[in-house]
Amino acid sequence: MESDFTHINKKNQPKMVNVGNKKITKRNAIAKATMYLGKEIVAYFNNEELTTKKGPVFQTAIIAGIQAVKKTSELIPMCHPLLINGVDIDIDIVDKEHIEILCNVSIEGKTGVEMEALTGANIAALTVYDMCKAISQKMIIKEVKLVEKTGGKSDIKNG
Repeated sequence: MESDFTHINKKNQPKMVNVGNKKITKRNAIAKATMYLGKEIVAYFNNEELTTKKGPVFQTAIIAGIQAVKKTSELIPMCHPLLINGVDIDIDIVDKEHIEILCNVSIEGKTGVEMEALTGANIAALTVYDMCKAISQKMIIKEVKLVEKTGGKSDIKNG
């Protein structure tokens, strides 16, 4: 029985997928991280930003997320190094206790950018945690998920 996993070879060993014969297409992925900050931390924000001794929280998290997108192949062994066309990270306070981080990654290439979008959203959330932990360590990164993927073999929309 042959494996359905693309990163396992016939000898059941790990491999990196060969994308050499794939066509270059426009590809996009959006990932979302939902994070509980709590009322105590959200109360510190003014005009959708909080400046701490470490700097502006959301701006720093956005830059960290962009960096993470670019370094995904260094962190996840079977990811291909990619020439990213663009990264757009948006962080919003959604209520008195929660924020949402959307990471949108685009490329023209032979492989998708889902892992890059998920990595960017994760690292942005971890950066928010790092920058706000002096106020409270009750924060929770509740969910990180792929919201949408276009291009390649299939399109996905998870809402």
